[in-house]
Amino acid sequence: MLAALLLTTGLMYLYRAVMNKSLLIRAFAVLSGSAFAGLLWNMFKRHMELTIFGGEALDTFAKLGVVGYYTNQYFGLSFWIIILWSGLHIGLTLFNLLQEERATSLAARSMAHEAQLRMLRYQLNPHFLFNTLNAISTLILMSEKESANAMVSKLSNFLRYSLDKDPLQKVDLRHEVNTLKLYLEIEQVRFEERLKVEFDIDKSAEKAIVPSMLLQPLVENSIKYAVADREEGGTISIRANTFASDLVIEVQDDGPGMELAEGELPEFRGVGLRNTRERLEELYGSLHTCRITDAVPHGLKVEIRLPFEVS
Repeated sequence: MLAALLLTTGLMYLYRAVMNKSLLIRAFAVLSGSAFAGLLWNMFKRHMELTIFGGEALDTFAKLGVVGYYTNQYFGLSFWIIILWSGLHIGLTLFNLLQEERATSLAARSMAHEAQLRMLRYQLNPHFLFNTLNAISTLILMSEKESANAMVSKLSNFLRYSLDKDPLQKVDLRHEVNTLKLYLEIEQVRFEERLKVEFDIDKSAEKAIVPSMLLQPLVENSIKYAVADREEGGTISIRANTFASDLVIEVQDDGPGMELAEGELPEFRGVGLRNTRERLEELYGSLHTCRITDAVPHGLKVEIRLPFEVS
């Protein structure tokens, strides 16, 4: 056993040394190393038989001669045992390498996934910030300094909240609605009575967890196309309820609506909506739906269906 252990240890070092070489070199190393190790092992076994048992072994030694005796049973047993051991060793080594590569690949995919989510989430801040700063600039030009100051103060509170939250974090819907109300306070300074908002959040849905800052880009889109461009303003409705094992969220406006092509917005519109759909795809895959449809009698409705989860 000690001899076999020493021989196989030597083979392990040999195989490790040629692991990164070409296939031809590795194959040659396995065959030649196994042949040599098998021969040494066979010679050791035959010598031990000769030393310990004598008698019949001496007769076989006299009959076959030195070379014949020490190579007897080599190709019938020793060589193939070493070859099988080599195959098993290499197979286990490759399996371990495969597992390491898989773990590395999964880690890389996880990092890429998180990076994608962070990118999509942080894209919302410049988009929202540009619109708000533009509105503040307009108020200043119109000498409405009190409204501008109020908007800046509310913007500061909203940004402090949004920047403090991890983009990968999920929050309960009650918390998300309260955050949305911070955003709406900013827009209320800008649009006053032209902006009307209705909330209908079912009690059972309030404890469901959702991606942070999920509702804001949907409402921002409605404000942009259903309120800002209309002298009479518009109404935005936010509803949420549970159905079976799902959370259903609807954001609907009574604006002029948009021309949809198979449920998709034109390429140049709906940046926030496209961003939201990409975030949901990254987070939930096929477990969610996000539909954009025409509202009745007019307007646009976004319906999101997510797995109902609680923290």
